[in-house]
Amino acid sequence: MAAERLVVVGGDAAGMSAASQARRLKGPDELEIVAFERSPFTSYSACGIPYWIGGLVPDRDALVARTPEEHRSRGIDLRTRTEVLELDLAGQRVRARDLDSGAESWTGWDRLVLATGARPVRPRLPGIGAAGVYGVQTLEDGQRIVEALERTPGRRAVVVGAGYIGVEMAEALVNRDHEVTVLHRGEQPMATLDPDMGALVHGAMNAMGIRTVARAEVTGIRTDEEGRARAVVTADGTEYGADIVVLGIGVEPRTGLARAAGLPLGDSGGILTDLSMRVRGHRNVWAGGDCVEVLDLVSGRNRHIPLGTHANKHGQVIGSGVGGGYATFPGVVGTAVSKVCSLEIARTGLREKDASAAGLRFVTATVRSTNTAGYYPGAEEMTVKMLAEHRTGRLLGVQIVGGAGSAKRVDVAAVALTAGMTVEQVVSLDLGYAPPFSPVWDPVLVAARKALAAVRAAGM
Repeated sequence: MAAERLVVVGGDAAGMSAASQARRLKGPDELEIVAFERSPFTSYSACGIPYWIGGLVPDRDALVARTPEEHRSRGIDLRTRTEVLELDLAGQRVRARDLDSGAESWTGWDRLVLATGARPVRPRLPGIGAAGVYGVQTLEDGQRIVEALERTPGRRAVVVGAGYIGVEMAEALVNRDHEVTVLHRGEQPMATLDPDMGALVHGAMNAMGIRTVARAEVTGIRTDEEGRARAVVTADGTEYGADIVVLGIGVEPRTGLARAAGLPLGDSGGILTDLSMRVRGHRNVWAGGDCVEVLDLVSGRNRHIPLGTHANKHGQVIGSGVGGGYATFPGVVGTAVSKVCSLEIARTGLREKDASAAGLRFVTATVRSTNTAGYYPGAEEMTVKMLAEHRTGRLLGVQIVGGAGSAKRVDVAAVALTAGMTVEQVVSLDLGYAPPFSPVWDPVLVAARKALAAVRAAGM
């Protein structure tokens, strides 16, 4: 009996996790695995790219978890520098082009995995495609930026956007001794936080020498006679001189192939799947990683949340299904952490505007504390904001901004959200305490206690 063939489109976290898990469950005599990847790299940490650019990670290859050669040695026919151009669902085949030779060919499949990832948002503005303007999504993007920083004599950097990538790239460029200006359309940086918490990030960035300009709508990139970016122009006519421009506006799911093939997409353009990561309505097609939408367990809505943690879990679930096992991905609560220099930033669950959009009534509580006992040497400030549902007291979201050890406290809240706990139950959690690690009342518990009081005052 001939082996079935699994075709994987995309060779990073979700795609190669799926291929590797399927290979663990089925040998080459049962399942042939062919994987296509546009770049020369596979299975790398995209989240680590800003830290490599900034010099904290000295070597690009340190970000690579498994090379193409390692995948091939495990019985996976991995074809790098090969782009899939078309999905033929009826004929169960894909059309791909070798980017070096230009040769095209069709490859049939019995089972298909789409892990096409996401791409940086590039608004259609004059000069957006000019030399000196860079997105940050792939290892190749990072390589281009590192090479540009090494050959460009100027030291003026403009970052467009102040989300995770924008803030992390601002830090990276400061570490490379650049004068950094961050332009963003919102009231405060880090739109993944509520504005009052984003203001803390804004103040810290300014204190670090990063110039942040709020409510700045970019209308174009001014170029020189050689077509190279020289300034970023905003709607009020202001020009911000730049020797390098980095786009940190965000990413969108890369789903052109799926759309053209008629696969179901959600409101954000991500592929829709069931709990086993099968594409809805297609028994032998799976999808995972940054190209899909996932269920938000707090709001009950589908969302596009592009994170490597999710992508690797998707791959494990998909590989189990393809390999004859069983696994599901029930959803997420939207947990993410980041930093800018010494300031740690974390969030999980819903922001105020998310809760309002979901039709939820809620109360908020914000507390300021320290990351260790206040008398312990080196104690740093920490702010925790908590949202709880009106009347029920169900925990809805937590945001944390502070010094060392602040960000990972969000994991306590993530577990509580996943379990559907109320703030009253959070207050009673038995968390670890010793002066070097926490005040006797951990700031998360203090925030929960204050939120509980707000719920009761509102008529629980």
